Amino acid sequence: MSAADAPAAGSGSPAATRSPVTVLLVDDQAIVGEAVRRMLAGESDIRFHFCSDPTKAIEQADAVQPTVILQDLVMPEVDGLTLVKFYRKNPATREVPLIVLSTKEEPETKADAFAVGANDYLVKLPDKVELIARIRYHSRGYIAQLERNEAYRKLAESQAMLAQEVAEAAKYVASLLPQPLTKGAVQVEWRFIPSTQLGGDSFGYHRLDADHFAFYLLDVSGHGVGASLLSVSAMNVLTAQTLPGVDFRDPGQVLAGLNNAFPMDRHNGKYFTIWYGVYQQSQRRLTWAGGAHPAALMLTGPDAAGAVMKPLESQGGIIGLMEDMPFESSACDLGPFAELLLFSDGVYEIAQPSGEMWTFDKFAAFAAAQPPGAGRIDRLLTEARRLHGSDVLGDDFSMVRIVF
Repeated sequence: MSAADAPAAGSGSPAATRSPVTVLLVDDQAIVGEAVRRMLAGESDIRFHFCSDPTKAIEQADAVQPTVILQDLVMPEVDGLTLVKFYRKNPATREVPLIVLSTKEEPETKADAFAVGANDYLVKLPDKVELIARIRYHSRGYIAQLERNEAYRKLAESQAMLAQEVAEAAKYVASLLPQPLTKGAVQVEWRFIPSTQLGGDSFGYHRLDADHFAFYLLDVSGHGVGASLLSVSAMNVLTAQTLPGVDFRDPGQVLAGLNNAFPMDRHNGKYFTIWYGVYQQSQRRLTWAGGAHPAALMLTGPDAAGAVMKPLESQGGIIGLMEDMPFESSACDLGPFAELLLFSDGVYEIAQPSGEMWTFDKFAAFAAAQPPGAGRIDRLLTEARRLHGSDVLGDDFSMVRIVF
């Protein structure tokens, strides 16, 4: 029989384009080909292809995409065992089940066939019922393997597409962050190192008027697109100052307004923590409030040598938990030298290979031991990576350094 009744070649996976069971018999004897064809003629789910020229077996196998190959061992021009090796080196037939159909019955011959890659061995001509059963058995396993491989391929494509979308989303979030400030009465630098997952960290700073400078850092619960969207929404509200009736120079009012504007039950159970501060330049006075966020670290004193670092803590609850929660502001006067570190918990909740976590107190002590000035954030990042044992941290590393 010719390959005219083989499935049409074209695009799509092999599992999707081939018939349920496709048999390719390679044997130089036409009478064997006819005998097998007759055995399979009444099986509507089996397509049969015969190749009498072993030198064209690989070419025909590539064309018809068999789910099982029946292979003679003794043929002119090409030794049957050598041809089996060729099948196993050919990408299209490498995993196709192969049944040796031979007149040889010696155990050594059978062992040699299995050694080079045969899946089964039948002495020809076998009983019709047994031959059909083995063809179906091997074909079912191979087709299931193809379908599984196709499912894995589609899953990998989907994951790659999702990873690309997450990377683009992370890039977009990063594009919304403000530019560092290198001149003026308030100077700001920052580092934002996303983890492998799309996170919910964001931060910002801007002038409220000629005398007041606002800055904040927030961290949405969880990871993924939902966390990132909530983070961007809150950042946009703070940047545009669109909380009705809120004086943005009063941190407590700002957090109370955010709490009412972003209730958890309207954001899929998502909430966020935040530290929000306002610096009054004429008085060198800092006012702040926090919503369940890590304390900022303030280094202040008469000069850099005499500066002391202390945490600026707050008692507010998480944003979105309960409507009309009060948030109190705290304040302090800054010395001639003042430097603030604002960050999320991802900078110090570092899982070490030993299983131990880097605590806030250990992080604060390490930060206090660093010389003031530029480079402090990078030294903290380097230490976090060293403790974690990898450059890729488990959570976003977000830190803002403000010099007043």
